[in-house]
Amino acid sequence: MEGQKKISAVKEELQAAEETMLPSFISKYGEDGRAGVQNLVRQAKKKLERLEKERARMETLKQYERQYGAAGYVCGIDEAGRGPLAGPVVAGAAILPKDCGILGINDSKQLSEKKREELYSVILEEAVAVGIGMASPQRIDEINILMATYEAMRQAIQNLSVVPDILLNDAVCIPQVEIPQVPIIRGDAKSISIGAASILAKVTRDRLMVEYDKIMPEYGFARHKGYGTSEHIEAIRVYGPSSIHRQSFLKNIFL
Repeated sequence: MEGQKKISAVKEELQAAEETMLPSFISKYGEDGRAGVQNLVRQAKKKLERLEKERARMETLKQYERQYGAAGYVCGIDEAGRGPLAGPVVAGAAILPKDCGILGINDSKQLSEKKREELYSVILEEAVAVGIGMASPQRIDEINILMATYEAMRQAIQNLSVVPDILLNDAVCIPQVEIPQVPIIRGDAKSISIGAASILAKVTRDRLMVEYDKIMPEYGFARHKGYGTSEHIEAIRVYGPSSIHRQSFLKNIFL
């Protein structure tokens, strides 16, 4: 029909459409009889449904933030790297705005590397405050992984630009911290603040391991991030432990 926009142009319009524009796109092309356009309308409806479902999920993730919000600044705390054979343990702390509209936050282990990187940038931009702390492999060997994790968490709290009024922690209660704490089992999948902290910790640590890989490529740190894969264990057998390996962890493997 004369005057109709080409299907390729309609497709480009959908690809460029922000979420708020999807209802008008659906209304605009809903009566277009062309099969190709109707397929694009269905795609728009599915995208809108996914976004609405994700928004509802994020509202559920704010339950603890709403419950404890009257206390003041609510801070999520989580760690990355308790299990690897090499590299530091890293902790993240995140205070998000009460009207936080970030979509996609979840337990960092449930997200792709690309998605974690995207969310990392958004969290840094929109958070009220973020903090990172870490404990070296040598410190882990000196005081054990649990105590080193607590130490990294305390550092993350201290590195916040805003003092939190309450801490939401992933499953633990951090010693030597006077701020009230709420340990939440599987908190990184139940609290938006803890989920954000887990992303900060995971991305920070993964980036560090990629940098270590450039210095010591024989171990494959960029691929396995220091975890005990068969490739990693074989590399340790061939080249011996590096300066970032946790000696206390290797004792359990190389007896």
